[in-house]
Amino acid sequence: MTDKLNELTAAGVAVWLDDLSRVRLSSGGLDQLRREKHVAGVTTNPTIFAKALSDADEYNWQLHDLATRGVDVEEAVRMLTTYDVRWACDVMRPSYDGSAGVDGRVSIEVDPRSAHDSDKTVAEAKALWWLVDRPNLFIKIPATEEGLSAITDTLAEGISVNVTLIFGLDRYSAVMEAFLAGLEQAKANGHDLSTIGSVASFFVSRVDSEVDKRLEKIGSDQAKALKGKAAVANAQLAYERYTEVFSSDRWKALEAAGAHPQRPLWASTSTKNPDYRDVIYVEELIAPGTVNTMPESVIHAYADHGETRGDTVTGAYDAARKVFADLESVGVDMADVIATLEREGVEKFEASWQELLDGVSKSLAAAGSGKSAPNKAAKGNAKAAEKAGGA
Repeated sequence: MTDKLNELTAAGVAVWLDDLSRVRLSSGGLDQLRREKHVAGVTTNPTIFAKALSDADEYNWQLHDLATRGVDVEEAVRMLTTYDVRWACDVMRPSYDGSAGVDGRVSIEVDPRSAHDSDKTVAEAKALWWLVDRPNLFIKIPATEEGLSAITDTLAEGISVNVTLIFGLDRYSAVMEAFLAGLEQAKANGHDLSTIGSVASFFVSRVDSEVDKRLEKIGSDQAKALKGKAAVANAQLAYERYTEVFSSDRWKALEAAGAHPQRPLWASTSTKNPDYRDVIYVEELIAPGTVNTMPESVIHAYADHGETRGDTVTGAYDAARKVFADLESVGVDMADVIATLEREGVEKFEASWQELLDGVSKSLAAAGSGKSAPNKAAKGNAKAAEKAGGA
């Protein structure tokens, strides 16, 4: 049988898993995906952790110990999540070593409640980097306006960064500027640029969800004909900007000093509309030097029936621009779409973080009282991880 995921990897797309749990780690499931499904990295978010901690008994011993120590809930969350991420970094270490530090990365996100506080974001990024203490870690920082300076300052400390919640082209350009500035400062600070990694997580399916809703409301045949086209076009034009920035003289100077490019990472790639092909956000975004982080269901779907048709991005820029022009002509305000998605993205992760705190708080109380299965709180969030989607 054809190894479709190997074909995707050979086309320049790094396959990453958008999920993590202690069950996946203790069962060997993550290592199996690395060995058998070409999975070369892992992304997490607050929703994924909320689901993981509400679903399994694997955390009971640690919750008991934390409760015995009397730690507060925020420290408990950090101890629980960094334990899993550290373990995942060790599982993915062969991919890291085999790719000279490009792949094999595992991401952990700063507290999303700090998304609009640059100083606090940097301080937490440094703390997480120290806690996990693995070279193949990524610290996830949201691409809010305030997050841009945090990205630069964190990279300047020699800390690798996954920039998350990117929806729009202009913000993506600002993220790449923040990356270049961060590496320039890191070099001035004496850091080895070859050890610093970064990806820019550009969200995909949520764009279609928001645009399609607006097209349906407009209701004309012309509007409805544009459904399902905005997300791919948006990502394709993002890749065009990537190629421009990473062919510049400014970048070449950093590359000569050992730097790796900040790869575009396609996030939120599970299909939300059942009318669309379940691997559309993989097949239509194949380009060299990219990452696609997927829920396990999408990885298996691509392994079963994905089609690798070569580069499906670089020849599509004009068609993508026409999609944007057509959207404007029917009355879709893409600037408002992007602003809405960024605001909602931060709000969703803040809500998931609060559910995580609430669930762990109840679990600590149960563990302290000696009750069994203390981590069964927060069940309402158990099915939300794949719906939330994204690195």
